[in-house]
Amino acid sequence: MIDVSRWRPEFPILDTCTYLVSHSLGAMPGRAREYLRRYADEWSARGVRAWHEGWWEIGRTTGDLLAPILGVKPGTISMHQNVTVAQAIVASCFRYDGPRRRIVMTDLEFPSNHYLFEGFRRYGAEVVYVPSPDAIGIDLARLLDAIDERTILVPLSLVLFKSARITDVRAVIEKAHRVGAHVIVDAYQAAGTLPMQLDAWEADFAVGGSVKWLCGGPGAAYLYVRPDLANTLEPGFVGWAAHDAPFAFETGPVRLAGSPERFQSGTPNVPSLYAARAGYEIVAEIGVEAIRRRSLALTRRLIDAAQAAGLRLNTPTADDERGGSVVIDVPDGARVAEELLRRDVIIDHRPGAGIRMAPHFYNTEADVDRAADILIEIHRNGVQNRTGRGTPQST
Repeated sequence: MIDVSRWRPEFPILDTCTYLVSHSLGAMPGRAREYLRRYADEWSARGVRAWHEGWWEIGRTTGDLLAPILGVKPGTISMHQNVTVAQAIVASCFRYDGPRRRIVMTDLEFPSNHYLFEGFRRYGAEVVYVPSPDAIGIDLARLLDAIDERTILVPLSLVLFKSARITDVRAVIEKAHRVGAHVIVDAYQAAGTLPMQLDAWEADFAVGGSVKWLCGGPGAAYLYVRPDLANTLEPGFVGWAAHDAPFAFETGPVRLAGSPERFQSGTPNVPSLYAARAGYEIVAEIGVEAIRRRSLALTRRLIDAAQAAGLRLNTPTADDERGGSVVIDVPDGARVAEELLRRDVIIDHRPGAGIRMAPHFYNTEADVDRAADILIEIHRNGVQNRTGRGTPQST
């Protein structure tokens, strides 16, 4: 059992509001400030010497901190600015001018994934979207049918951002491998709140960021590549940090380093990687299994309150199908979300989905109850307009 009272003081924002938006931006740990101060002190006191005193290797060492959380071996993760960069590096490992040139994904992926892979049409890629029956879950059978000998890549979210539904990535990996395709697991909405064993699942690639449940802040995305696959790949989207001897400053074609450095781009984002370490350490110390148990209890409490009030859920109610968020769809949801924010209940709203609430290990039952009570009150009484009159909400 997690001692919530021990961890809450580590996150200063919890003293100021009801913070239920860790699916978007996890609360900042106090020790992140100390790590950033250490970075500033090193820059100030050591200057350029800091590159050879830990800065240059910080991508690998930070990735190694993350590895147990993802269920992978050390030395398999490279760090990047964001997931789009990581996905682009993966995509650049392949050609799209032969019969195997399809990129298959669902219509419920995060928009950046669509935008990036759409750009590879200019290189001959055929992008195939598998439609979903609703905004909550994918059509697994239809997705599996779409993956065939013409498929080269299958980008797939482990937890969908709009609904928090868990997808059956293992079934997709099995089918993809059977026909010679590769799966990119987008673990962004899962890492830090959902136990995973990417190595045991035989995932080819995994990407994600530190912004959400990992409480690592922006600018620290990660790319995992399956060890037996890594050194067979030659990414085209690389920079000098991917060279086998970067400080030799050789010109011409790149002589790729081993993994994970061969998947690097340019100079590492040192301050963001310092900041991210704080969240990784805390999540690892608590343990993702314990975080998952806490998450299920708090999301169940929120679901029960919403159902008792007759509110519509766009999140699976079954524990084994749900990630860390609860999505509640109410009329005039954007304005209801604004009112919640005005009352210091920190959540967000997504069009076509609803109001997303995400209790994490540092939240209490009182946090969940306050958020649910205020949401239900707003729903019943209406959002206050500028005259002070409420706009009734129909069910």
